[in-house]
Amino acid sequence: MNKIFSTLVFLLLSNTAHATLNVFACEPEWAALTQELAGDQANTYTATGALQDPHRVEARPSLIAKARRADLVVCTGAELEMAWLPVVLRESGNANVQPGGEGYFEAASAVHMLEVPTRLDRGDGDVHAQGNPHIQTDARNFLPIAHALAQKMMQRDPANKALYQQRLSAFEQKWRAALARWEKQAAPLKGVAVVVQHRGFPYLTEWLGLNEVAVLEPKPGMEPSASWLAQVLDTLQQHPARMVLRAAYQSERPSAWIAQRAHIAAVELPYTVGGSDAAQDLYALFDDTIARLLKGLQ
Repeated sequence: MNKIFSTLVFLLLSNTAHATLNVFACEPEWAALTQELAGDQANTYTATGALQDPHRVEARPSLIAKARRADLVVCTGAELEMAWLPVVLRESGNANVQPGGEGYFEAASAVHMLEVPTRLDRGDGDVHAQGNPHIQTDARNFLPIAHALAQKMMQRDPANKALYQQRLSAFEQKWRAALARWEKQAAPLKGVAVVVQHRGFPYLTEWLGLNEVAVLEPKPGMEPSASWLAQVLDTLQQHPARMVLRAAYQSERPSAWIAQRAHIAAVELPYTVGGSDAAQDLYALFDDTIARLLKGLQ
């Protein structure tokens, strides 16, 4: 009886002490990647939802409280969260998770950035100095990001270094196999002309070989007027497209307007984990994204 009791106590203590990293993830894709790399070893809080614009989030007291208790902050960076994250981190008073600190990680630092501006002007709209921050739409980017994030986890939680190494290796093997499958499935998309509602898809279009011919927003972050959409429609007379793409968090009105008049498909993409009923983890995110794009060809 004493042996059984001792075993139960050991298991109970082991389970309660199992999660050693408190992670504050700015976006759902980084929360999902953290889960892949840490499993039950991390308690992960996701600061934004899939149907929220990550550019525009309120620095709520609840976010500040979560950042105050975080061992590791995992965000996109490249100024994506500049409207709210600096306030959250400053008010948290948590020295470890400030930019440049041991507990701060930016996914953008691990990948090659696209659309890095040659000039910065407020008149150009929401332009990011370090390049387009929507890196999560290219599945290939998750490999270098996963490697860099696992290294950061090992630094923050060295006692479980072997666990993170093992899970990273397993993720990389499984992800490479998924990449090969996705790229084979997406072969019919190569060279297909598309319109985008927001400049949120350069990584996706480069990965899959899509040809972006027009953007519905006159400037990044600016809602298009009817007159601007009419100009886009004129452009499509000269450079026809097969579909117009938008993220799940965006209004469907501009895309629907163009789709109806240009007689093309309006395709809503999940954009991140949770952006559709099907996209409930990283693998399902890209399964659903490619399925929706292929359906748009029909």
